[in-house]
Formats: sequence, structure tokens, C-alpha cells
Amino acid sequence: MLLALISRPSLADVMVSHALALYDEPKYAKNFEHFDYVNPKAPKGGKITLPALGSFDTLNPYVLKGISPSTFIWLYGITELNETLMVGTGFYLESGDEPQTAYCLVCEWLEYPPDYSWVIFQINRAARFHDGTPITADDVVHSFQLLTSNEAHPTYLNNMIAVDSVEALSDYRVRFTFKTTGERSNLLRVGELPVMSKKHWTSHTFGRSSGTPQPLSGPYKVKDFVLGNYLVLERVPDFWAKDHPVYQGMFNYDEVRFDFYRDRTVAFEAFKSGAVDLWMENVSKNWATAYDFPGIKNGTIKKVELPHSIPSGTQAFFLNMRRDVFKDVRVRQAISLMFDFQWTNRNIFSDAYTRSQSHYPNSVMGSRGLPSAAELALLEPFRDQLPAKLFTQAFTFPVYDSPSALRSNMRVAMQLLKDAGWVYRDQRLVHPTTGKPLRFEMLINSPSFQRVLLPYSKNLAKIGIETDIRIVDRAQYKVRLDDFDFDMTVFVLPQSASPGQEQRLYFHSSQAAVRGSKNLSGIQDPVVDALIRNITSAATQDDLIAAVRALDRVLLWNYYTIPHWHLRYHRLAYKNIFSQPPNPAAMSLAFQSWWLSDLDK
Repeated sequence: MLLALISRPSLADVMVSHALALYDEPKYAKNFEHFDYVNPKAPKGGKITLPALGSFDTLNPYVLKGISPSTFIWLYGITELNETLMVGTGFYLESGDEPQTAYCLVCEWLEYPPDYSWVIFQINRAARFHDGTPITADDVVHSFQLLTSNEAHPTYLNNMIAVDSVEALSDYRVRFTFKTTGERSNLLRVGELPVMSKKHWTSHTFGRSSGTPQPLSGPYKVKDFVLGNYLVLERVPDFWAKDHPVYQGMFNYDEVRFDFYRDRTVAFEAFKSGAVDLWMENVSKNWATAYDFPGIKNGTIKKVELPHSIPSGTQAFFLNMRRDVFKDVRVRQAISLMFDFQWTNRNIFSDAYTRSQSHYPNSVMGSRGLPSAAELALLEPFRDQLPAKLFTQAFTFPVYDSPSALRSNMRVAMQLLKDAGWVYRDQRLVHPTTGKPLRFEMLINSPSFQRVLLPYSKNLAKIGIETDIRIVDRAQYKVRLDDFDFDMTVFVLPQSASPGQEQRLYFHSSQAAVRGSKNLSGIQDPVVDALIRNITSAATQDDLIAAVRALDRVLLWNYYTIPHWHLRYHRLAYKNIFSQPPNPAAMSLAFQSWWLSDLDK
């Protein structure tokens, strides 16, 4: 809701607000008391232990170097360790009941003109780091400089790419000026900026993998840790924002411990034995067969499927077009045709999943049917650069409901490979000039995923394609993906209900050579770049839907990835010690709003 119009001539038409929605109005007015999906009277107290997989060697989540525990802290929705200017804008901090809407937190209000050419944040004078020092405009400016430096993870530079300049107007006012006008989403992106202590980072090296905790400003602070082993977060009793409306009914545990396990099976056994309190299951076979143990039978462990409306991420096989073998779209299409999802779902997943026919599954943003008039308006200028079928056929992956269906698509794949210049000789495909076989490596970091890759490899072998499966640990996997040192890999790109600037990081040409970017396929397509510009400049929800669906079609018909599958519910098992709000969030697990049941007494 817009709160006021400043009438001074120099600031005519400037909007002043406590919140910002990408489209329409924020759900909660200025004086709201709490979000609808929390219990504002939830008791606080107790300790919980959560499992984390892999390891960590740094406490700095903002740099490319090293592995931080932040992935798991965000996964459970526990906290953003450093508070952001606004809350509710990012993938892990999306408001639980409305998409792409942000509420002031470190800021008290924001000001912006109708053309969105700049935004001023008035810093909340109550905002403090845990060491007692106030958060000021200088901290915001310094945080921006650090996060857009070469030492930071490229995600942050991508999010701030539209910013032309940042300046502290006073101790508690900071202004961001943008390179272009008309893009409301830019205000949300800078609202996501985590604010760090300038005092700390002027005496410490930001780009290094660090085992030194920085002064935080969120509801939790680091109490104890051993790199690679465990991390303990302690709720700050005098946290400066504990009475803020956006945090009512949240962060109810006094202490949250993350125990790290290198092996998923060992971690699950730890859960079964009672060493950890909650388990998120992402292996369908385990969900179907691995929960016949005493805790389930005697009721001390709950096993639940919680429906949600969260858009699923882009989980897929990513084909690295930096490798010559994948440069030809016909080769990529042939490889895609040999993935038999129906067999995999039936024999490995117990028919748990739905095949993703889009990069934006479980979302209105996913393409469907033939292009709409609005999509055609965006695609027509590039007709000569796009596959003709994009305009005349709905994209679908083949359904393998019989052996004959696989054989039929094998013939199609063989013809595509022949057209691409490959020769079938001695039961394998070879290059006609060099005689080298068509061979590539499948890189994964989860041994359980071999169950999917082995039958897929056998299908590829039937048409003469040779593959190797390479399993590496989480640390090596991260480094190899950061360096694009893989042929094909499995990954999940988080997606939101309102895709935006992050699509640049995933698919834009400018990110193809940026170490650590998420353009894993190495896409360098001017049509994709243009459609991403349509996404970030969309003025209405309908414009955004048309732009995202158009992009989805281009990605699908070029076979840059092979999308996987998705669920429409959370699979959780947890000790029967938790209570939950009566009106759970539809667009978030919102585990940070749960509390320990014994405190109800």
C-alpha cells in the first residue's frame, strides 16, 4: 500500500512506502501486526538439531571461494544471518503467502519516483549488529561495494547489475541510482542486499575463506562451530528486530545445531536413531520403503506430505555446450530422446513424480500449448533464429509407455545424429574425420543418483553413445561446476513465483564465461538475452507470464537442458515434538514459524 505522496516541488510524485510489491499492492498495510501464516503467540525456547550434507570450510556465505553452511541455513528457512534492507524478496526469504513482495526491515521506509530511476532507503535507527554498533548508510554502501567486487559470488553482482551508483546521503539515508528507468524489479533486487559491518570488513580480507565469524544482525548468532563438522546458532534474546511485525511468531528455537554428514545414508541413520530432529526426504524410493522403523510405528516420528504452491526449481541434466560434442542441437535432442522418464518413474521412483515439461514446473510461468498472442509478439522478431516447430507445435517430451515407443524414438535419435554428421560404426557413433567416439561424462555428487543414470546410459549405448558416470564429493563438485569442468551434470536452479533478474545468471550470454555463474549449459543466444530483458522490464503480471513462457519455449526447443521431474508437496519426517501454525504458508515451508510442543504446556 502506498503511504504518502511528498508534495515538495523537488520531490513531486515521489512514493514513500513501508513495502513494495512487484505488481499490484502489498498484502499487509503499514501498521500490520504479523503475517497471517504465523502464530504470533508461539512460545520460544528449546534446542533442535538438523542434518546437513557435505562439509563447510568458511563462515562467509558471500564469496565464491570455499563452501559455507548457508545453503542449509536457508534450506530450513532458519535465518538470513545478516539482515537485508527488506525481507520477503529472495528465493529463500520469499513471503509465505504472496510472491515478490518485500517489507522494510533494516530500512524504515523507502522512497522512489514513478519511473523507478532511483530509490532511497531510510535506515531504521534501531537496527544494530550483535556487537551493539548501529547499522548505517555507510555499512550499506560498503556492503554493496564488497558484494559487487570480483571476490564476491557472481550472484550478487548479477542482482545488482542495474545499479549505476550508491551514495550515503546521511548517516541513515542511502540512495541507489539505476542505469535505466522503468524497471520496478530493480527496487526489489537492491532490497535483497545483505548489510554487513563496514568496521569488520575494513580489518578483514573479504575474499578469503574465513573461519572468523563476522558481526551479524539477524535473530541468531554463531555460538559454536567446528569447520566441516557442526555449526550452532543461538537466538539473540535482545535482537533489535524481535518486536518487528515481519518477525512475530518466528525464530522460536533458542538454539539450532547443524550436524554435517558426508554420506546421506549415515545422515538418515542418525535421524532414525534420534540424533537429529527433522529429515527432508528427496529420494522417492526411500520415502516408499525406508520408513519401517520403530519411531514411525510407535508414533514418536511423524511422516507427512505437506502440499504447497511453491514453484519447483529447474532440475535438469545440464549439457555443457562449451564442449564440442554438445554444440549441435541435433545431438542434444537425440540425447534427450533417450531418457525414458516413465520407466525411471515406475521402477525407481515408485510413480511419485510428474515429468517437468518446462523450466518453470508447478507454476503459471511454464509454457503450455501453442504460443499465445502475447508470446508471439515477443517471438516473431526472432522467427528466423528459432526452430520453425516452436510456432506450430506444443513442446512435449515423448511418453515411453511401451517398448515400441522407445524403439521409435531410437530411430529418430539415430537420424538426428546422422544428420549432425556422426557415423554409426561397430556399434558406436564416431566422428567421420577423426574417428573419435561420441562419448561424455555424467558428473554427480550423490551416489544414489546412479540409479537414474545407469539405465539412461544403457539407452544411450543402444544408439552408440558412450558415457562414464563420475561421482565426486560436494567440495569437488562445487569447484568443477564453478569452473564449468564437466560434460553433463545434474543441478537445480531455484525458481520463484515471479522470475526476474536471476534468469540472467542462469541463461544470459554475459554469464557464460563468469566463473561460478549458474549458466551451466554455456548458453550464448541473443534471443534468450532479449527475452530476459522482457522479463526484467515487464510492467504487469500478464507481461511477465508472456515473457517467461516465451523464454521457456526457446530453452526447450534448443534442448539446452533435459528437465527432470517435480513434486507438489514436501516430504518430511520429524520427531513428534513440533507444533505448527494453524494456517501454514502455501508458498513456503516456513519452518522458522514452528515451535517445540512441550512449551505449549
